[in-house]
Amino acid sequence: MTEKIALITGASRGLGFAFAEALAPAYHVVAVGRTVGGLEDLDDRIKAKGGQATLAPMDITNVDAMAQLCRSIFDRWGKIDLWVHAAVHGAPLTPVGHLDQKDWSKSIAANVTAVGQLIPFLTPLLGKDGHAVFFDDPRGGEKFFGAYGSTKAAQVALARSWQLETKTTGPKVSILSPSAMPTGTRARFFPGEDRAPLAKPQDEARRLIKDLSL
Repeated sequence: MTEKIALITGASRGLGFAFAEALAPAYHVVAVGRTVGGLEDLDDRIKAKGGQATLAPMDITNVDAMAQLCRSIFDRWGKIDLWVHAAVHGAPLTPVGHLDQKDWSKSIAANVTAVGQLIPFLTPLLGKDGHAVFFDDPRGGEKFFGAYGSTKAAQVALARSWQLETKTTGPKVSILSPSAMPTGTRARFFPGEDRAPLAKPQDEARRLIKDLSL
């Protein structure tokens, strides 16, 4: 049987970590993330399930590094079966009139530009039978969410265009709406929130994978 390959961008924490763990051992996981400790924890959990992972500690905004990674994937496996994009930059909440330009630039680079670079890189690897997964978080237009909301909305709009363009030719593109989870990004947005009622990332990953029929 040909080994199935799942590329998870944003795999070192949150929903990306949970997706990567849940997909093993059915997939060999290529885990991309900036936090080395998180990737190492993920590797331990995947190995404990009898799975295998390739760790790629890198920033998705580094276009040369991502291009090299995609080339390495092609040289080793020739394709990927699944791409799950969970990487995001959650800029601090602030009025639009007080936007920090460094945070604004980071939001555009991570949430928009990187995705616009990755889709062309990964389209040949996904082919007609591959599956790409994005996560919606409709904050666009909400007060204080100017940087995050607008750039996340732009990312999802890009994914929706790709989804329509590949409807009959592949790869398949899915845009999912996860329940609220106690992730680090959400904690920065809502620091005083009661986290107890929020969905666990592991439970959400299993639910969403089931809905995707993977």
